[in-house]
Amino acid sequence: MLPSEQIPKIKEQLLEQIGHSNLPNKEELKKSIELMNPEQLEEFLVQNKLIKPEEENSEEENQKCIFCSIVEGKIPTNKIDENKDSIAVLEINPISKGHSIILPKEHFSESSKIPQTAFSLAKKISKKMKTKFKVKNVLISSSNVFGHEIINVIPIYKNETLASPRSQAKPEELEQLKKLLEKKTKPKVIKKSQPKEIKEKLWLPKRIP
Repeated sequence: MLPSEQIPKIKEQLLEQIGHSNLPNKEELKKSIELMNPEQLEEFLVQNKLIKPEEENSEEENQKCIFCSIVEGKIPTNKIDENKDSIAVLEINPISKGHSIILPKEHFSESSKIPQTAFSLAKKISKKMKTKFKVKNVLISSSNVFGHEIINVIPIYKNETLASPRSQAKPEELEQLKKLLEKKTKPKVIKKSQPKEIKEKLWLPKRIP
């Protein structure tokens, strides 16, 4: 059974993801989710493979959270960068323009276990924000959502904090921000092989008299 304190957050996250999807019946689906009781919500998550059925989980294994599903590509998102231990995505309910989150690929419930490579990715995104946006600073702060430790990378334009109000970003805004912040892949340049310099005298046949 899903923990009762997580149900409102799970519903909110699902509604946001559906709102940004291209599903033809998304409004009907959103209404259905809003009316779901805990048992129906859990069944919905299991059927869509967002969590495993309770009987398939060992006592020590956590049910899969929304962020783990994002990491595995089961939920669409706006990814802007990635390294071996984490991915960087745009927050769909940002505190400020460009607000991004770093998701460790492994489910960690304690901030002390977040790999340093995740913070390195956060610093990389922060540096790009300072170049692309007119910001006073960039806040890098970890938080725990759905039991999954994440890192917030928040551009500071005025006096924003992690507790500042959020607003839902429009899909076209996220697409523009993605183009500005995503990692650019450089095309491979194929070098043409140059003829080797001839250092020795060429062999020529003897002249026939």
